[in-house]
Amino acid sequence: MGGILELTEASRTLKLKNKLGLHARAAAAFVKVAQQFKSKIYLEHKGQKVNGDSILDILTLACPKGGSLTIKTEGVDATSALEALEKLVKNKFGED
Repeated sequence: MGGILELTEASRTLKLKNKLGLHARAAAAFVKVAQQFKSKIYLEHKGQKVNGDSILDILTLACPKGGSLTIKTEGVDATSALEALEKLVKNKFGED
């Protein structure tokens, strides 16, 4: 049966609450979760948009504690990806 996969988009803006903001360990944790999904994942901070699958791209955002970070997902599992990444950010990337 040739079912058609429905592509969806989702986005959410969150404030970073972890002590060091979006530093290397947090970026690595983000990428680890992002790579579990088929959807394309992007991050935005102050108008700069980067690939959520790239630690180096994420680090260029230099998003500090208290900074606003927008997560955008596009694809077949966009909603699930967004929920998992939002949980990671809200849990301070497992820090503190």
